[in-house]
Amino acid sequence: MVALHHELSIKEWLIDALPYEVIWASESGKIIYANAKFCKRLGYKKSELMKLSIFDLNVTVTKESWKAHWETIKQEKAQYFKAIHKTKSGKFYEAEVFAQFFSNNGKELICSIINDITESSFYRSLLRDTESIANVGGWTFNMQDKSILVTEEAFCIMETSNKDHFAPGNAVKFFKDEEKAKILFKNLWRNGAEFDEILESKSDPSKFIRAIAKPIKKGDNLFKIIGIYQDVTEQQQKENRLKLFKEIIDNAQDLVYVYNREGKLLHYSDTVSRQLGFSRKQLDDFYIYDLDANITKEWWHGHFDELKEKGSMHMEWLVTRKDGTKFPADIVANHLVYEGQDINCAVVRNITERKMRDLKLFEALEEIKSLKERLENENEYLQEEISSKINADNIVCKSNSYSRILEQVNQVAPTDTTVLITGESGTGKELLASAVHNNSIRKERPLIKINCATLPKELIESELFGHKKGAFTGAVQDKIGKFSLADGGTIFLDEIGELPLDLQPKLLRVLQEGEFDALGSNKTIQVDVRIVAATNRNLEDMVKEGTFREDLYYRLNVFPIHNIPLRARKEDIPLLAQYFLEKYSVKAGKAFKRLSKRTIELLMAYNFPGNIRELENLIERAVIIENGTTLNPGTWIPKSNGNISSENFKSFESMQRDYIIDVLNYTKWRVSGPKGAANILNMKDKTLFAKMKRLGIEKQVGLKKS
Repeated sequence: MVALHHELSIKEWLIDALPYEVIWASESGKIIYANAKFCKRLGYKKSELMKLSIFDLNVTVTKESWKAHWETIKQEKAQYFKAIHKTKSGKFYEAEVFAQFFSNNGKELICSIINDITESSFYRSLLRDTESIANVGGWTFNMQDKSILVTEEAFCIMETSNKDHFAPGNAVKFFKDEEKAKILFKNLWRNGAEFDEILESKSDPSKFIRAIAKPIKKGDNLFKIIGIYQDVTEQQQKENRLKLFKEIIDNAQDLVYVYNREGKLLHYSDTVSRQLGFSRKQLDDFYIYDLDANITKEWWHGHFDELKEKGSMHMEWLVTRKDGTKFPADIVANHLVYEGQDINCAVVRNITERKMRDLKLFEALEEIKSLKERLENENEYLQEEISSKINADNIVCKSNSYSRILEQVNQVAPTDTTVLITGESGTGKELLASAVHNNSIRKERPLIKINCATLPKELIESELFGHKKGAFTGAVQDKIGKFSLADGGTIFLDEIGELPLDLQPKLLRVLQEGEFDALGSNKTIQVDVRIVAATNRNLEDMVKEGTFREDLYYRLNVFPIHNIPLRARKEDIPLLAQYFLEKYSVKAGKAFKRLSKRTIELLMAYNFPGNIRELENLIERAVIIENGTTLNPGTWIPKSNGNISSENFKSFESMQRDYIIDVLNYTKWRVSGPKGAANILNMKDKTLFAKMKRLGIEKQVGLKKS
């Protein structure tokens, strides 16, 4: 008995001495035995542990699962598995369990030998998880037995489950660039040259694989090759995008600068070097102060602080090139933080072309504004003209004497020649001026009319040439002169003989140079204006008297037209009277249709010292006084007292003209020779030709004295 007890003690001692944890459990799951190592691992005393069951040690086990586990081991006699055990302190650890069914003194038990694999399992799991997280898979190739070991992640990355595909001779088929892969593996195999390259796979979609291979040698002999495949697709795509973005930035027209707070140029686009003319070596050492000498440290630090506060700023600047030339730039600066450092990223755009477009647009708008003002002034002027205009577009005429004058108008109208119209008051000089303009190439532009006799001397210059604000007392705003309004058209200067002598040089300058200065302005204005002047005065006499400049007279008298009085074209009186009768009958609401024969006779017998204007006034008065459809004589007919009025006398110039025409009719319009008019008039041929031109005498067959 003593010997048996001693034998059992030795066996128990041997079990306790094993380097494994050992427990026995009954069919109910109760712990029957536990060696010292198991007790120590769980933190229980042996007496405490013997009071526990398998359900206390492995919380994942239920009565049902234990029953099934018992039957399996009883049938198979042994089983290997992994389990999770709980210590007395509540901590868990992973264990490998070898369970064996046996019977002791008629009792059926399971004996479990347990190995704590927590640490080794942890590192294996850690390595496996690390490979998965880092997308890294490993492989080894034994040169002696040609065996290959491949990790799970390597299979996953290369999308194969066949480890033979990882042999150096086969691995080249993974990649698009097989030739490059062949060279890498060939140098590795033959020369022991390790490599670290990024290759693109043939898979769809393709991957970027970082391939690393390193030879392991024993002495001079290649013993083993270890390799790594890492899926760097995401990183490579990001790198490719970064390269693309950098290429886009470097090829863009905008200049990109990156500065730190000290003003050091940290980075710049290629356009900075190209457009500014600095080499990259120079720029690498530059601060902001090297690129712009006008920037001070105080300004830069203030600008940097403001940018940091606002996050983004926009400004315009003058950028200086290496050669000293400058260009206007639009700058957008942004505050960024990189590696804990505040930086200023500035995008600079050359806006020279935009500024030029803006300038042209501004000039165009100013021109439009000027044209608009001019158009408004012209419109206002023309509206005034329309309100006072009387038959300005038509000249009523059937007499031969007046037809000669109209022929002169038709001759000179298509040219740009200056015209001087002379004649008595009321003869219609303004109508002739309108006819000259309306038959010229300038007819689409306005005919500006001004009467020099109706304006005060102090205002004539302002009216003709305009003035600037403040040029004189009362000049509260700029005024455009009539010459500016007439630019491209015609200006009619009526009663030119009344133009003050001190203004005549300014008019002469316009005639000669086509330019003038507005009153109060130092800017010369260029104009293209045709001048038609008119007067009822004898300008030659005024030249002799010194009241009219001789040079201005000759500039005006390039093409003279002498407008004859109404008494010299009496055959036109019936036509003119009928025209005025119809005009004023409509205005007065009367029914007049015609003039009686007696009325016409009386009008024809009257000399009309006031010319056409007097005839018009007579008819207007008659329409008011008389009634009916036929205008008969009445109190409105002017009566002569029989005395010869001074109004009936002709001017010496008119008498000269009539006498010369009589002589020319006698000589059948021969001027030179013994039977010529010059010989009869006792003057030289050239003198007579000059006088004929001045008096507007032209050859007419059957011409009779008016």
